[in-house]
Amino acid sequence: MECEICGKPVPENNPIRAKIEGSVMVVCKECSKLGTVQKAPPKPKYVKQNKGKKPANTRKRNYSRNDEPSEELIEDFSFEVRKAREAKDWSREDLGRKINERVSVITRIETGKMTPDTKLTKKLEKALNIKLLEKVDNVDLNQFINSSSGERTLGNIMKIKRK
Repeated sequence: MECEICGKPVPENNPIRAKIEGSVMVVCKECSKLGTVQKAPPKPKYVKQNKGKKPANTRKRNYSRNDEPSEELIEDFSFEVRKAREAKDWSREDLGRKINERVSVITRIETGKMTPDTKLTKKLEKALNIKLLEKVDNVDLNQFINSSSGERTLGNIMKIKRK
């Protein structure tokens, strides 16, 4: 394990966690002086048994989100919504009534001041008969890290100013 600031080795059996600039990081002893050392969370004394129920870890669904492509909103969604609404010759009030939303929400979406959530996006797609969500394959971030340099740390990127 390496210090997240300077990259020096940190003992794995007793890592130091320090809050520096609002972020909790695993750091070496020297870098821990740059912030406040955080106490380790207390370990539970006993584990409560679930009588008559399956253990909590077997009730969860076991699938990986990395395998399936995710959906993202298209870049020019506001233009597409407005263009489709105008093609149907609907006012913002008409579209709002069709999808059960306020006119102000439709206005903010069309001007790009609001990004609709998935539920609202699906309502817009159905009412306007357009495609706003596109499937995006997950990117493996490891391909962008130079294998010869090892792990990236803050120390690789910035210069530390000592007091």
